[in-house]
Amino acid sequence: MTSLQRLLTTALVVALLLPGAAHASSSMETGIADDAALLNEPSDARAAASVAAWAALGIDDVRIFVQWQAIAPGLSDVKAPDGFDSADPNSAGYDWSRVDRAVGLVSAAGMRPLLVVTGPGPLWASQVPARHSIRYKPRPDLFGQFARAAALRYGAAVDRWIIWNEPNLPLWLQPQNTCKGKRCTPYAPHLYRRLVRAAYPAIKAVDPTSTVLFGALAPNGENAIKQNARTRPLAFIRSLGCVKVTLKRDRSGPCSGFKPLTADGLAYHPHATTLAPNEQQAILDNASIGDLPRLERTLDATQRSGGLKKAGGGKFGLYFTEWGYQTRPPDNTRGVSLAKQSRYLQQGAYIAYKDPRVKLLTQYEWRDEPIRRSTSDRYSGWQSGLRFRDDRAKPSLKSFANPFALDQRPGSRSVRLWGQVRPGVTHQVTVQRRRTGTTRWTKVRTLTTNGAGYWKLTQTVSATTDYRFTWQPTDEYDAPVGKVKASDVQRAKIVKRR
Repeated sequence: MTSLQRLLTTALVVALLLPGAAHASSSMETGIADDAALLNEPSDARAAASVAAWAALGIDDVRIFVQWQAIAPGLSDVKAPDGFDSADPNSAGYDWSRVDRAVGLVSAAGMRPLLVVTGPGPLWASQVPARHSIRYKPRPDLFGQFARAAALRYGAAVDRWIIWNEPNLPLWLQPQNTCKGKRCTPYAPHLYRRLVRAAYPAIKAVDPTSTVLFGALAPNGENAIKQNARTRPLAFIRSLGCVKVTLKRDRSGPCSGFKPLTADGLAYHPHATTLAPNEQQAILDNASIGDLPRLERTLDATQRSGGLKKAGGGKFGLYFTEWGYQTRPPDNTRGVSLAKQSRYLQQGAYIAYKDPRVKLLTQYEWRDEPIRRSTSDRYSGWQSGLRFRDDRAKPSLKSFANPFALDQRPGSRSVRLWGQVRPGVTHQVTVQRRRTGTTRWTKVRTLTTNGAGYWKLTQTVSATTDYRFTWQPTDEYDAPVGKVKASDVQRAKIVKRR
């Protein structure tokens, strides 16, 4: 047995025997997603080191891709291998090794794996393999079999699943539209509905108590003027549920004989690019983290019309399974400054926390991807990590484990202070303030966090005031015993209403 095989075997045994990560509070959980650090990392030791660092930061959930094309055999073949059984995880040709390692490492570290069962698939799984496009019209029946195989392999170690990744983007699913001349109508939402209707019962049949999410939608799209124009997320949700812009049922075309999908929650990627977390997008069918009310209105209206079905009833909970800000450096076109990344991630965490429907906020990514220049994009890839590509820490790494934000309306003297100390257990925090132009910090109050490390406090201010909070680390990862740590400084000031 090779060293890699021993690692995988040990990790899986630990994963299957270890109970799920303890969550002492029903408050919003914190996740991370970086498959390069898990699935594509050739070094076992480096992958394990990343996972250990995530656990030290108080991460609850780790999103992991289970990508069809990377696991199934015959990627470029127009026919499946003879004798291959898509529904059997032990069928000859399947290669689960990289996912095995990832699930094992994450579970052994006490975190919860969240698996994304997604395409693209092998060419033979396309409805039209002669087109030689692995993204074009995947067969729902074969995808359902792949989802069943994944559930059989990982159901004992995993209790949350996502069906497909960003189906509103042509990178993941094609075609997005059916076009006749200059007129284009949605196609991807209807295909995606069939994919979910195949995969959801396949997973539930194996793992009936699991949470299975749909969506994982990207936050931006464009006008439907060509076959593979990116679909705007709220338009995608309406088409998925066969609901018109007027929110009335659509029974024409692909909606004739409509049957809704069933799911347990909505996964979503509320990236804001260079907008601040509290800013709204100008295009109403796009939605970032500052647009949660209209995302929820569209989702709820589509559900009320009968276009979506929530298992067990009630409204869909929101699981933000990607969220981050690219930085400048290195991305000079879609990045924000390093200081803004740190501040925006903290503000966004507060916005998500105060919405009771948000169950999970997932940092994307841990380490920057390399810059890949092309004729159309000088800064492609994602550079939203808490670390640069060379592993140097960004300022956001320091504040990530202890987000701190102020909530103050213009003209108001009342300000809400909110923060968290991770890992998520009960902590004692001391809130401090100082007047502008002074260096002396004075104590405001000492508070006890809830079981997930969250705290909040309301203050009245009469002049510009800086706030911070301090705490003494309680575990080996934070700092030596006796050392006190302090959060970033946030400023409250009186701003007149416009």
